[in-house]
Amino acid sequence: QVQLVESGGGLVQPGGSLRLSCVASGRTFSRYAMGWFRQAPGKEREFVAAINYSGDNTDSAGSVKGRFTISRDNAKNTVYLQMNSLKPEDTAVYYCAAITAWGPFVRGSNRYDYWGQGTQVTVSS
Repeated sequence: QVQLVESGGGLVQPGGSLRLSCVASGRTFSRYAMGWFRQAPGKEREFVAAINYSGDNTDSAGSVKGRFTISRDNAKNTVYLQMNSLKPEDTAVYYCAAITAWGPFVRGSNRYDYWGQGTQVTVSS
């Protein structure tokens, strides 16, 4: 069992930055690839970014490429999402999730085994 707790969300002006963190419980964090998803009101949950077990392979959605960076620190059981140049359309609840495999399917939310409770990100002036 893995428990995930996100933090770092908040209100930021357009063009600003935030760094989200997701801390995992347990001693098997390095066995999981990790993903970030987001869900805006009235919309489906969508893929944002993912990172493999060792952190040397990442994937990100086209809408955030060049602005968001996913990283992980296995010694701290933590995955991060650095978000720069934020736009109002980035407003959503952001979730981290854990998956026991790596491949193109990491973009699909239905393949993930564990989810955090989410953290709200609001981009507004």
